[in-house]
Amino acid sequence: MIFESRLDTPSSFGTGAEHWILERITFCPRGLGSLLTNKLEHLGVLKSPDKLFMEQNKGYVHNSDDEDRLSMLIDDILLFILGRFDITTAARTSVLSTRWKHLPWLLRELTIDVKRFLSVPSSNPIELEHMDEAMASLTKAITSFLATFRSEATIRRLQLKLYLVNSYSDVIGPIVSQAIDTGSVEDLDLAIVDEKEPDDCSDEDMIQQARTVDSFFSAYPNVLHCLTKLSLYNVCFAEWDLHHILFDCCKQLQHLSLFKCDAGGLSAWEIQAPDSKLRVLEHNFCCLGKLGVLCLPKLERLCWDTWITPKRPLSFDVVPSLKELNLVCGATIDHHGFMLSEVLRDTTAIHSLTLNFQGERIWIKPEGKQLWTSFNKLRKLSLHGIFVEFDLSWMIVLLEAAPSIEMFDIEIWEHPCIVDTEGRRQTFGERTNPSWKVAEFKSCKEWLLKEFQITGFSPMEQQMTLIRAVMQRASNLRTIVLNDYQPCNYCEEIGALPRCERLPPERVFPKGEGEQETTLEQLVRDMPDCNVHIIFGN
Repeated sequence: MIFESRLDTPSSFGTGAEHWILERITFCPRGLGSLLTNKLEHLGVLKSPDKLFMEQNKGYVHNSDDEDRLSMLIDDILLFILGRFDITTAARTSVLSTRWKHLPWLLRELTIDVKRFLSVPSSNPIELEHMDEAMASLTKAITSFLATFRSEATIRRLQLKLYLVNSYSDVIGPIVSQAIDTGSVEDLDLAIVDEKEPDDCSDEDMIQQARTVDSFFSAYPNVLHCLTKLSLYNVCFAEWDLHHILFDCCKQLQHLSLFKCDAGGLSAWEIQAPDSKLRVLEHNFCCLGKLGVLCLPKLERLCWDTWITPKRPLSFDVVPSLKELNLVCGATIDHHGFMLSEVLRDTTAIHSLTLNFQGERIWIKPEGKQLWTSFNKLRKLSLHGIFVEFDLSWMIVLLEAAPSIEMFDIEIWEHPCIVDTEGRRQTFGERTNPSWKVAEFKSCKEWLLKEFQITGFSPMEQQMTLIRAVMQRASNLRTIVLNDYQPCNYCEEIGALPRCERLPPERVFPKGEGEQETTLEQLVRDMPDCNVHIIFGN
């Protein structure tokens, strides 16, 4: 058994790259170096520049009159750096340095996001006046970057996020359409956003949004032909042939994200698209009676966050490429639960499954060997949003049904920002412990499990019992990672006390070396031959 305590500090670049970039930014022209340094820090690419300057130069910082070594680099490297910034920063570099003047117009991937043009701080919700101002600025940016034919640098991928307000689409539409026709843009990632919260968006609002979107696509049909990713918000498809638009017109569509969309009422939506290239399908708060994926042969990943229907929300037929399924929902009193095996019945290739219960009841019904066929290729199982007081022994049943799992990941849910009031109970009901009969089901196959991770760990009896049970059953287990809870903005906003100040010790992540040693001893008690590497993470 190996014990380790660590603090992870992920970074897009290693320390060597940080020094390399900072060394060259030091020699930038006055103004440009400061701009790039601030932006790289904001993106998390660099640490505090003062500290790194002092470390590298032993206290000496070069002055801005030295040679502009960064600008001496070839265009490809400078474009790589510019590609990490938003379009407004990239454009500003062309003003601050003549060497960089032409570079923004050579970018092969371009992101123009209306939210980058909103006034800071922006109101919540964002007012129409501010949307109008942001769209005016975005329209100027699109005109600047796309209005002129770019024979020297085709945009491989244009990410465009906009509001369809006032008449800005009458300017943007022709420019984007022409850029597609001339070959200046190869792939288009389009998001038509709406700032209304789901509870504030009426049926008429959603129908009107659908008409606006339909008018845009009808006026500029070649936009559909170039779409590789489409994101729509607050759209009702009751008067719109969604299937025809998405799967007959969008021949290149590979990624579809729908946020608070429906087909009118709780209508079901069936997808029969044997020629579609769609690889990723995401549903967020979509009010569908049911989603039936009858035929999507290229589909690899499906995510559904929150469904309304009380019974089984989706079914599959021909999905030979489906590898990843992510289901997220806090069960209300109207949810009856469903057999997971019924959802997965016609899938044959799923290797990653994530179920998130958002701190409410477990909405999958107890079963065991029925899952063998659907789980036969499963490599990663993630169970998230598990209420902190729930018994966890039912998870062993899922592991027994999927001995091929190599990574098991659970997240415990405990949030003071969600108060257990009478109003919450009227919506979601009582949180009841899962009633799975663990002893009645056990696979004779060897588990392939190699790594087990818990986020929101505390030495509560339920968690300790589960960990020990997994260690005893999984002979191939090599690593257990125990992490504290992730920060929650809502809990911070209400001024919730730290867990160490409001909860007993057994419900708090062990911080010090002594606490971790005690936890470790409890975990490996009566397991003298344990060779598992137990890590207390950040």
